[in-house]
Amino acid sequence: MNIYQRAKNLLLAPAKEWQSIDEEDVNSSHVLTYLLVLALIPAVAGFIGMGFIGLNVFGIDSVNWGFRHAISSYLGIVGGAYISAFVIDFLADKFQATSSFNVAFKVVAYSYTPMCVAGVFYLIPSLSFLVPLAGLYGLYILYTGMKPMLKVPEDKMMGYFIVCLLSIIVVSMVVGAIFGAIFINSVYF
Repeated sequence: MNIYQRAKNLLLAPAKEWQSIDEEDVNSSHVLTYLLVLALIPAVAGFIGMGFIGLNVFGIDSVNWGFRHAISSYLGIVGGAYISAFVIDFLADKFQATSSFNVAFKVVAYSYTPMCVAGVFYLIPSLSFLVPLAGLYGLYILYTGMKPMLKVPEDKMMGYFIVCLLSIIVVSMVVGAIFGAIFINSVYF
C-alpha cells in the first residue's frame, strides 16, 4: 500500500484500515519509512511558516528559527514514536496484550498520521494550534488500533489505553523538551 492511500484510509476509516494492517505481513522498516515521510510534512511546513512567513521579532532570525523548529519537530516525532512503542510493548504483558515491538511501533506510528498531515497548518503560523487538535484524533486512531493489533482483552482495554495515552504524553513532553532545548533554545546553533 502506498503512503498516501494508507494515510487517507487511516484518517477516513481507521477501524477498517486497522483490520487491513493486521492482515499485512509488513516489517518495521516499511512503517518507519511511512513515519519518516509523514514527519516531513510538519517539519517542512514549520520551516516555511516560521522561517519565511513568520516575523523577524526582536532581532530573531526567522529562517534560523524555522530551521531549528523543523529539526526539532522531525526528530521529536520519529524519536517520540520509537520511545512510545518501547513503552507500549513493555506494558503489554501487564495488560495481557500481544508483546511485540514491531506491532507496538505500527500502532504508534500510524496513530501519528493525523498530527503529521495536519502539520501543513504550520505553513500559516496563526493556524498552528490545529496541529495538536489533530493529535486528538490520533488518539482515537490509537484506541481503534489497539484491539485488533495488540489483541487487548476487552476488560483490560480502557486501562491499557489510558496508560498508553499517559506514556505517549509524557514521552512527547520529554522528547519535545530535550529537542527544544537543544535546537530551539540553543544560542550556538
